[in-house]
Amino acid sequence: MQYDPPAPQGRPAMHRTLERHPTAARGAAIIEDAFLTYIKAFQRFTLQARLRFEAREWLGALQDSADRLDVYSSLARETVDHLHELLDEHTRDKDTWRAMKFAYLDRVNDRTDSELAETFFNSITRRIFTTVGVDSDLEFMAAGAIELDPQRAAVDMAEDFPCKNGVGEAVSRLLRRHEFSVGYEDPVGDSARVADAIAKHCGDEGVVVIQAMRSVFFRNKGAYLVGRVRTAKRDHPLAIALLNHTGRVSVDAVLLNEDDVSVVFSFTRSYFFVDATRPAAIVAALRAIMPRKPASELYTSLGHNKHGKTVFYRDLLQHLATTGDRFDIAPGARGMVMLVFAMPSYDAVFKIIRDRFAYPKTTTRQEVMEKYQLVFRHDRAGRLVDAQEFEHLRFDRSRFTEALLAELAAEAADTVTITDDSVVIRHLYTERKMTPLDLYLQRATPEEARAAILDYGAALRDLASTNIFPGDLLLKNFGVTRHGRLIFYDYDELCTLDRCHFRAVPPPRNEDDEMSSEPWYYVGPDDVFPEEFLPFLGLPAHLREVFLAANGDLLRPDFWWQMQKNHAAGVVADLLPYPEALRLARR
Repeated sequence: MQYDPPAPQGRPAMHRTLERHPTAARGAAIIEDAFLTYIKAFQRFTLQARLRFEAREWLGALQDSADRLDVYSSLARETVDHLHELLDEHTRDKDTWRAMKFAYLDRVNDRTDSELAETFFNSITRRIFTTVGVDSDLEFMAAGAIELDPQRAAVDMAEDFPCKNGVGEAVSRLLRRHEFSVGYEDPVGDSARVADAIAKHCGDEGVVVIQAMRSVFFRNKGAYLVGRVRTAKRDHPLAIALLNHTGRVSVDAVLLNEDDVSVVFSFTRSYFFVDATRPAAIVAALRAIMPRKPASELYTSLGHNKHGKTVFYRDLLQHLATTGDRFDIAPGARGMVMLVFAMPSYDAVFKIIRDRFAYPKTTTRQEVMEKYQLVFRHDRAGRLVDAQEFEHLRFDRSRFTEALLAELAAEAADTVTITDDSVVIRHLYTERKMTPLDLYLQRATPEEARAAILDYGAALRDLASTNIFPGDLLLKNFGVTRHGRLIFYDYDELCTLDRCHFRAVPPPRNEDDEMSSEPWYYVGPDDVFPEEFLPFLGLPAHLREVFLAANGDLLRPDFWWQMQKNHAAGVVADLLPYPEALRLARR
């Protein structure tokens, strides 16, 4: 695979081309109009997020998160239809599309979100041409390549609150700057508590200024003021978490290190609503406080998941162009539904649906894809990995190990075409690389293993509180992130909780029942028996005790029945993306 720099795009050549293809200008206008419609809809959702937060309309906020994701694809489909009508027999004429690309660039090049506009154009061309690999004639190859200096962007996108009159006074001005229509519950107390947390964290470094982005980040039931604390010695990341439990806003937590802020922006959570007319600058500013967070994930966290894919793909091409790394079968137990491969030096895994599923799997390829779509639109609760879907990718055959090529040929021939020099993949998912829990436990210290099993139970609770049942609870289906969090990533048996029929195992009727290796009772297709979870996992005795002590209620149907009742009643759980220890004590 080759990464091609964008071709020179001079205006005189563009004008001469348009003279030969007058419909290209109209086609470019159609695509631009659709993109502007998308941006306007995106902004409407963003403005509504503040209103939802102030009015405590939590179910509405969750629905907005799902609805916003649908806008892009819907407009792309409509745009393709309009272009078919305009171009007719020239719909797939490359000369016309090259001219259209130049005309479109002329329209969007000066926009502050031009990288998003270019990605939108690419989305249209790929739908029309079903491009395999990339086509530099028809696509903007540098889409997403706007790279700004993070430190400069952090200054440009933020507002300063100098601390010459004390940290508390600066925090007070920051909160007043981001006043809500419902007001703060205790602005004086909150300012003091935030200042105290900053003072304890920074010690004697001498806080000079608090810098906060001008836009508030909204998601689910929370809002966040994001920036950094600048001292005489260094900078500290800053995220002030706001909640609205009572009808008035309060500060719930102060996050002051990179790992804690990074978890708030995790690839396992739903996307933020944030006013970002300069998305590249927002992303660069965020990288100033989270330098290890990939730009692709930050774009995605802002709700621009399509452009996040573009940036990820560009980074993958650059990695391939600058390394000799090869794709190989990913470590861990082989999945019965997904074939998983990775590169040792690249922080992602690639998943292809197998042609056939081994017994006892009864699902279909279409059902698996629907499960991934369900997760994409659902609240991921910090416990479901965000999988990005790609189509029609081409790689050099030399970048695959022979073992992987053999596996692809044997298990995914319907999706993968292997030639003498290339591997073409019709469909795959990418996810962040994690350590499978079963492998993690094999080399974990006793303390690490205990923490992982406790978080395994917490992950099941978090998923249940968002109406998700994983289905397959085996340890190999959960991954451990670099922050030590447990994440579920195997979706072929996942379903919403309300589809499950949770039951207690009936007592045996006689000795034959008690000794039988098969159930002596009827088991329906949606029946789930929680008391069978623990024996199924095969944990060693000491970890079984750890799980039981903290999560014994998960092994009884009562817990799951109550969760189902909560969802039926419209209860939206508090799922905070930071530990309890960081919450401010209220006096």
